[in-house]
Amino acid sequence: MTTSQEEVFDSPSSWVAQHIREYVETDGEKGHRWRGVTTLLLTTRGRKTGKLRRTALIYGRDGERYLVVASQGGADWNPNWYLNLAQTPEVELQVGADTFPAKARTANPEEKPELWRIMTSIWPDYDVYQARCARDIPVVILERRSPT
Repeated sequence: MTTSQEEVFDSPSSWVAQHIREYVETDGEKGHRWRGVTTLLLTTRGRKTGKLRRTALIYGRDGERYLVVASQGGADWNPNWYLNLAQTPEVELQVGADTFPAKARTANPEEKPELWRIMTSIWPDYDVYQARCARDIPVVILERRSPT
């Protein structure tokens, strides 16, 4: 997905951008653990601009799969990173020092209850976020792909 010549644009939120910067500069030694939970860096292709966009997200695991929640803090709209990967599911992840390509998809209604339980056991506020908004907050499954 990424090439060394292509610029990656970090989250416009200053505290998230700082988190990403520390994560990248230390190969995840600073930033992989945040407020007692693990985080990864997700890079998506912008659906409007075509630019690479990177954000930091809390993650869980389901076997070999990585899980993230498109909560946007309980806002009534999905985050831009989710809209980007819904259009272009080929993404890049950095988990600690490990960077690799992945394929993203939204958990289906049969899968979601168990995956939601995994994620709320990590970050209980996801239940609070879901209660405060009208949309069904997606759980995203990220599966490692072989480098091309």
